[in-house]
Amino acid sequence: MRVLLVEDNAELVALLVKGLARNGFSADSVDTAGDAAHALAAMRYAAVVLDLGLPDEDGLSLLRGLRSRGDSTPVLVLTARDGVSDRVNGLRAGADDYLVKPFAMEELVARLQALLRRPGNMLGRRLTFGNVSLDTEGRQVLVDGVVRSFPARETAVLEILLRRGGNVAPKRLFEDQLFGLSGDVGSNAVEVYVHRLRKMLADCGATVRVHTVRGVGYLLAEDKAG
Repeated sequence: MRVLLVEDNAELVALLVKGLARNGFSADSVDTAGDAAHALAAMRYAAVVLDLGLPDEDGLSLLRGLRSRGDSTPVLVLTARDGVSDRVNGLRAGADDYLVKPFAMEELVARLQALLRRPGNMLGRRLTFGNVSLDTEGRQVLVDGVVRSFPARETAVLEILLRRGGNVAPKRLFEDQLFGLSGDVGSNAVEVYVHRLRKMLADCGATVRVHTVRGVGYLLAEDKAG
């Protein structure tokens, strides 16, 4: 699950990326409102963590623009502005939550998870297809009700497929969710993780298989041979 960090403090960004990774999140980071607007136009994120004191524009302006375009991506404001009026202004501008610096990483993760459990967002339910399930919050894969150990990226590939409910997931979607804005995508990078996932599912006795739709993407389907 990928989030966008909009923060110009490089040291804080590094801490956030590490802390989020420990809790099952991938993160892209940008340090200006302009770059954030471009990133949000190019990709769909599970959530945004937004600093207000950006070098080119106030974060609230970015947030208002996001909401005026009808973008409902959950936004957690992370800022040193701790006055009541600041919090009220942030919430009225469209923030879903507001966390004041300094903060505990555990609280930030808990608040993000709470946002993503709200109806229509990304957490809080188990995704199931055939005898394979994914606990979207605990990041646990289960086959026939038994927890199996899947690496983070293979789990992310499985989540994309499960969310498509047997429909084709475009290859670009996997590239965005696995690699984000890093640009570190080899020509066969997605295929490598799909291949690994196929083998893991087969080894665990899964009744579903990952099928390639040539030139389009991948889909999850029941294994009729099983």
